[in-house]
Amino acid sequence: MAEKMQEQRRKSVSILGATGSVGGSTADLLLANPELYSVSALTGGRNLARLVELAHVLKPGFVAIADQDRYAELKNALSGTGIEVAAGDAAVCEAAARPSDWVMAAIVGCAGLLPTLTAVRRGATVALANKECLVSAGDIMMREVQASGATLLPVDSEHNAIFQVFEQHRRKSIDKIVLTASGGPFLGATLAEMEQKTPEEAVAHPQWNMGAKISVDSATMMNKGLEVIEAAHLFDLDVDRIDVLVHPQSIIHSLVAYTDGSVLAQLGMPDMRTPISYALAWPERMETSVQRLDLAEIANLTFSAPDMDCFPALALARGALRSGGAHPAVLNATNEIAVEAFLRKKLPFTGIAELVSDALQTVSARAPQTIDDVISLDLEARADARALLSRGRAVA
Repeated sequence: MAEKMQEQRRKSVSILGATGSVGGSTADLLLANPELYSVSALTGGRNLARLVELAHVLKPGFVAIADQDRYAELKNALSGTGIEVAAGDAAVCEAAARPSDWVMAAIVGCAGLLPTLTAVRRGATVALANKECLVSAGDIMMREVQASGATLLPVDSEHNAIFQVFEQHRRKSIDKIVLTASGGPFLGATLAEMEQKTPEEAVAHPQWNMGAKISVDSATMMNKGLEVIEAAHLFDLDVDRIDVLVHPQSIIHSLVAYTDGSVLAQLGMPDMRTPISYALAWPERMETSVQRLDLAEIANLTFSAPDMDCFPALALARGALRSGGAHPAVLNATNEIAVEAFLRKKLPFTGIAELVSDALQTVSARAPQTIDDVISLDLEARADARALLSRGRAVA
């Protein structure tokens, strides 16, 4: 397979959000296969040192940093390399617009909406690692994908697993899809115990090495709720055909059930390089140094239904998907504010879902029609969430 890929021209790649964990894993794969890939553009947020380091080894034609104030530093750091540099939000979108075959969309938060949309609109193959694109702007993004002829490849391990075993040409034979969840660090805890959980405990994920916000989302299972919303858009399924199954070992990454009783699953060790490599090499596969799965050594795989009483965030996300309109965007924005308050010890762990629930009960905004609408709605929902916190949800 590698020989076949080498016969083809090198695939040009852009990484939006190169300094994050997904961007870093993508860079590792590119560096391991320099004969297969060239780099067109890199972007970063504020981590200038890491962006400069990647620029020196990947040698892109264009580098942009979102922080406008770091332009002079970036220019000086890359002086003499021949790399074009720029700064600011417009520069990040310019990086997305630069010609490349494949774009990793890994900018975190709503800051990733416009750059990802820019790449989609030029018909690129976009590897999607930004949740907001489908949670807060799913209808808009999928319309743009269809209109431009872009290819959207999911990078989240669960969606990527489904993509690998979802037989598009047999959609009528698909009964449902099943997203697996590790259950996070508080699996088996009671509600009373969860009320006392600290940020330090919440970010200690048993299987995945993730940032603080995503780790807390795993602990509340909000991450799985957000993934249900994403899956509905990616695979064009209604919420009743998307299940969640708790699987603490994180070996089976997701499953697709068919109407003949067959269930196809994708398995592998928990390592983000596997789904990234699949998206990077698609429609082929590439060799990686990921640890090989040894089922005999693991011996036992366990499964259970999610406890909806202890993990109400999952039900909130499913409800937001059913309600549609502005609800998913409000859910996402409010959750971010709630998680931030919890990490600052201004909100108890169980207060995260409570704050989101309160916000969803007052949604009155119409469904966003444009990305600008989504950004405005996101800002408004964050302000409303902070107001709810100030009216009594903060803790000493």
